[in-house]
Amino acid sequence: MTGGAVGRALLRIATGAVLFFMYAPLALVIIYAFSDTGTSAWPPTSLSLKWLELAVANTGLRDAFLTSIAVALGATAIALVLGSLAALAVARHAFFGREVVSFVLIFPIALPGIVTGMALSTTFATVGLPLGVLAIIVGHATFCIVLVYNNVLARLRRTAASQEEASSDLGADSWQSFRFITLPAVRSAMLAGALLAFALSFDEVIVTIFVAGGVKTLPIWIFQSFRLANQVSLVNVAGLVAILLSVVPVYIATRLTRDTGAIGRT
Repeated sequence: MTGGAVGRALLRIATGAVLFFMYAPLALVIIYAFSDTGTSAWPPTSLSLKWLELAVANTGLRDAFLTSIAVALGATAIALVLGSLAALAVARHAFFGREVVSFVLIFPIALPGIVTGMALSTTFATVGLPLGVLAIIVGHATFCIVLVYNNVLARLRRTAASQEEASSDLGADSWQSFRFITLPAVRSAMLAGALLAFALSFDEVIVTIFVAGGVKTLPIWIFQSFRLANQVSLVNVAGLVAILLSVVPVYIATRLTRDTGAIGRT
């Protein structure tokens, strides 16, 4: 075996080891969600769908799931509008402090979640906004905006502004240029950013704890139920749902933005 072949073999082994290290715990959650015994004993003696049925019938789990969906949709809607508008402003207009604006938009996602949660909780108490679903939506939107912003900005930077200028020269107003030129160019990036924002909002727990009040989202339900022996099987099912609703949007977003170079926190 040549040196190059040995190197390739070692690289494959190292890659496989890294992937195993990253995804083996997720695989265990999925397997235990179908374990007939409802325990974390390995290997499972048999597989069953009964825990899925019990999870659907569990009122607390079902309500937490629906709350997470509603929160993620609300935060995604806000992030989609504000993130897209900010990207258009930064990419297509020159103004004083543009780079500062770009940094300020990206900065919230780099902050530790516990700091963001404390800041939001203090702010909501100051302005009189009650903790609950609305507070969670606003809190999640603050860091979901950057995902839409990054993707739309990356696409705009790869799209020639001359197309919009030509549209204006031909008599189109700003709205027509946006509708027929800009929007078709960036809509897949907007969709990708929205999918990433949804996935991030759906499984966010640290910020949510600070602004939820008495509201339970699915991650909070999992966090509170994880240490209860009689809830182990339902927690595994909830974990399976969380994995699916995180992986699928991220995969689709990756396919949509593979030519933009955009990145996001997921």
